[in-house]
Amino acid sequence: MTSTVVMRTLSWLHRAGVRASGGRFGGTLVGLPSLELVTVGRRSGKPRSSMLTAPVTLGRTLVVVASAGGNDEHPSWFLNLRDHPQVTVSLTGGPPVPMVARVATPDERRALWPRIIEALPNYARYQERTSRVIPVVLLEPV
Repeated sequence: MTSTVVMRTLSWLHRAGVRASGGRFGGTLVGLPSLELVTVGRRSGKPRSSMLTAPVTLGRTLVVVASAGGNDEHPSWFLNLRDHPQVTVSLTGGPPVPMVARVATPDERRALWPRIIEALPNYARYQERTSRVIPVVLLEPV
């Protein structure tokens, strides 16, 4: 089983657990706030849902990491929001909030990366596994 299949399966299980429990389960994952990110499929134009964690928050702006577990390819959700930055975000159990996604600038990423690694050291290992620079994405309320 490829790591992409594993990641998608875990996301599906997390989302199912959140929905089945009415948000009582899955509000945090590995100690970080979890969220459901809904993007527009870059090819299909259909809504696509992914469960993610937000290792850093900046006021109402949520920071997510397109790590894909250190895979050499960007996760689909990242490619979707890069093409269609208007997204919807639901913190676990909360209402959907329209947001705009943008990739952190190199300076922003340099400033945020130590905080991200402090929140979840696995991100450092993910970066070591791949030659791509793992994107950091800011989800900003509209």
